[in-house]
Amino acid sequence: MLRIATIGTSPITSDFIEAVAASPDAVFVGTLSRDAARARAFTAERAGTLPFTELEALAASDAVDAVYIGSPNALHAPQALACIAGGKHVLVEKSFASNEREARAVFDAAERAGVVALEAMRPLHDPAFVACRDAVAEVGRVRRASLHLGSYSSRYDELKAGRHTNIFDCAMASGALMDMGVYTVEPLIEFFGAPESITAVPVLLDEGTRGLTNGALDGAGTIVARYADHVASLHWSKISNDELPSQVEGENATLTFAGTSEPAWLRIRYRGTVQRSSAKQARTAGAPHIEERDLEPVENSMVFELADFVTAVNATRSGTPALDAPAGALGCVRHFRDVTLASLALMDEARRQMGVRFPADEA
Repeated sequence: MLRIATIGTSPITSDFIEAVAASPDAVFVGTLSRDAARARAFTAERAGTLPFTELEALAASDAVDAVYIGSPNALHAPQALACIAGGKHVLVEKSFASNEREARAVFDAAERAGVVALEAMRPLHDPAFVACRDAVAEVGRVRRASLHLGSYSSRYDELKAGRHTNIFDCAMASGALMDMGVYTVEPLIEFFGAPESITAVPVLLDEGTRGLTNGALDGAGTIVARYADHVASLHWSKISNDELPSQVEGENATLTFAGTSEPAWLRIRYRGTVQRSSAKQARTAGAPHIEERDLEPVENSMVFELADFVTAVNATRSGTPALDAPAGALGCVRHFRDVTLASLALMDEARRQMGVRFPADEA
């Protein structure tokens, strides 16, 4: 049984604890909050017994095997490093760190300590996303792709009302790319690997908000990623709703799927054979056809990342090196580490082009 503590008391942390409660292989033991009363209440309400108010106490606790880190992005790396130093496995909410440099330091520390460090990137552990990834091979030579995720955030209303929120704060390494865009970046890396180059075009929040956001910050944006023989565009937003599905266009077929964070369905349209006349195109032999595949819905997709994390940790208990431990259908811990690092490197460059800087970038 893997004894898991959490850092943070956000809704996403509550969702994670629900996944733990449904697992036969893990148990929630307590949470860390700087507010002692909140730590006690949050822990007790979720059947835990160990509230923590000090990171050092959590990291040193013999009653904790692993830690889920659901705090603001800027705190992920220092908290993960402290937990790893205490011999704890860590599952770190996306985005894994403020930048690639911080993430690499965490992964290096985990490798030295022989513990698992994994990003809680839900789609990469979701069988629905894996089905989409596998379907890319069916479209033939890929020529173009577009990945979309955009949802208007209630925190944007807070910002417009003149109130600070961690979700839009450079000091917290947040913003739309780090919170929503990452769900398009990591599938891009999983599908195609790192691009040869990118161009990032942001929609920056109004200058009048910068006293609250501590600098220029994106509310939405687009990245064009160039590969040797195809191009991909990424679209994200926290200040508008994106209603478009994602798609991968190949020379033989086009794959379309609903969203990137939790795919609900996928469709493959095979083009058939095209013959050109003087004024129009007419499909003749090999008529096009469409395959629609339902993807099994799940109430809480965090169950998949938790299951893969537990599998990886248990493998290390049996003597498997942490980086070689299996962590789901897409590969071992090493594979997920490499996706995380390549994704953060891409986002670092995108932020550089957008003029979005975090305190950690100056270290």
